[in-house]
Amino acid sequence: MTGPLRVGNASGFYGDRFDAVREMLTGGPLDVLTGDYLAELTMLILGRDRLKDPDAGYARTFLRQMEECLGLAHERGVRIVTNAGGLNPAGLADAVRALAGRLGIPVRVAHVEGDDLTAAHPGALAAHAYLGGFGIAACLRAGADVVVTGRVTDAALVTGPAAAHFGWAPTEYDRLAGAVVAGHVLECGTQATGGNYAFFRDGDVAHPGFPLAELHADGSCVITKHDGTGGFVDVGTVTAQLLYETGGARYAGPDVTARLDTVRLAQDGPDRVRIDGVRGEAPPPTLKVGRNRLGGFRGEVVFVLTGLDVEAKAALVRAQMEPALAEAADVRWELSRTDRPDAPTEETAAALLRLVVRDADRQRVGRALSGAVELALASYPGFHVLAPPGKGAPYGVFEAVRVPQDAVSHVAVLPDGSRVPVPPAGDTAELAAVPEPALPEPLPAGPVRRAPLGLVAGARSGDKGGDANVGVWARTGDAWRWLAHELTADRFRELIPEARGLPVTRHTLPNLRALNFVVEGILGEGVAAQARFDPQAKALGEWLRARHLDIPEVLL
Repeated sequence: MTGPLRVGNASGFYGDRFDAVREMLTGGPLDVLTGDYLAELTMLILGRDRLKDPDAGYARTFLRQMEECLGLAHERGVRIVTNAGGLNPAGLADAVRALAGRLGIPVRVAHVEGDDLTAAHPGALAAHAYLGGFGIAACLRAGADVVVTGRVTDAALVTGPAAAHFGWAPTEYDRLAGAVVAGHVLECGTQATGGNYAFFRDGDVAHPGFPLAELHADGSCVITKHDGTGGFVDVGTVTAQLLYETGGARYAGPDVTARLDTVRLAQDGPDRVRIDGVRGEAPPPTLKVGRNRLGGFRGEVVFVLTGLDVEAKAALVRAQMEPALAEAADVRWELSRTDRPDAPTEETAAALLRLVVRDADRQRVGRALSGAVELALASYPGFHVLAPPGKGAPYGVFEAVRVPQDAVSHVAVLPDGSRVPVPPAGDTAELAAVPEPALPEPLPAGPVRRAPLGLVAGARSGDKGGDANVGVWARTGDAWRWLAHELTADRFRELIPEARGLPVTRHTLPNLRALNFVVEGILGEGVAAQARFDPQAKALGEWLRARHLDIPEVLL
């Protein structure tokens, strides 16, 4: 088939807007509706669910959405592709079949499995390989109306339907890479339509609509949304999402390595952005495996320090707590100076002192934090805490490892129950860094003004295990000429003191007028371990935009 394929998204995470499925099915024409429910933290949550109930392990929200909307999708001929199967795709597929039977809706359900490698990783609560899209494609070619997967790459939810629709072979790398880029833009839902966007005041984002991609046989696409829905789609919103949770110019996946430095964006009308020019290369010989394990127990207490002598109050309570904390494996203090002088309210007169304790022994965490309660009448003036400390809650650790592609048994389980093996990539290529591209000519020297970086640049940041990425892009050619020379890795460390002493790699993407910084280790053992105030680095980019530096006045 050669006509455009309209693929929409109705979920960017487990817990996203419940009504999005109905909104996307009723808002305009679609061929395929995808839903991304999985993240590194989600796999840990589902793993803990399955410890309590072996039949659990999938996103139950999806099943409730199907109870409302499966008939609507069937009536409109829209196929559903989702990774809501989580740790138990076969279980969710069975549940959808049972639901369809109860509702009298004649839908064909298939699922993809083979990603679960937990048995080969002793000590892991969940270990899952990131599969590609060809298992999904096999299910769709066999006539499936609903395809449920476990851990596939987020972009596979789009590459699978595209490969099935257009008949792409596994070696059509440029086309597959175009679909990967489209899938990466769609995967986080409304982040492509103005949600979480640096320049959110450019449009009405009170209730942004979910995005869709009009995919073409050559791998190009147009990112848009249903008419009449909120939010907006422009080159900036698409650029921001392209930079989200990526690294260098080579964006590797199980089917193809997409070259982000070849992406071309152009406004194609109101709320329409064309993506073309994407080049693809053979994928690496290994697959990423996300491994989650329980790291121990964590507890915290936040002391409120009000008024005068904040630093001395903090020093007093820290000294008083030291005996109770002596046995704990990991103790971290953080003072946030949220207080103001001569404050008009008590809350704005207060600073927050946060204590986090981690240990393999839950009782040891509880004993350490109990000292805070005992100080209630014996510490600094105005002593109180935001909430009494608990006994300690389990926390997780995420680790990414790699295994050979042929070590994974990727299987498409078709609607009739037959099992079709999906072979690993035939051609592979080891990943290598792309040579640093030439920078634009710098701006001529001229007067500068001290001002926030965010006046001339956008940013979006996110997490990958213990690392964070911060994508920064310029809105104009002149701003890019300045940004490319000014914002070096060293300057980044100056502006973000938490990155000092950590490896920071800068990747340059001239087509996007963007720089992407990868900061290794800033998130410790990952989001589930909650090693910092913003454990997923969601606002790290906004902190960077708020930092002041000397900016040419011609840009302001």
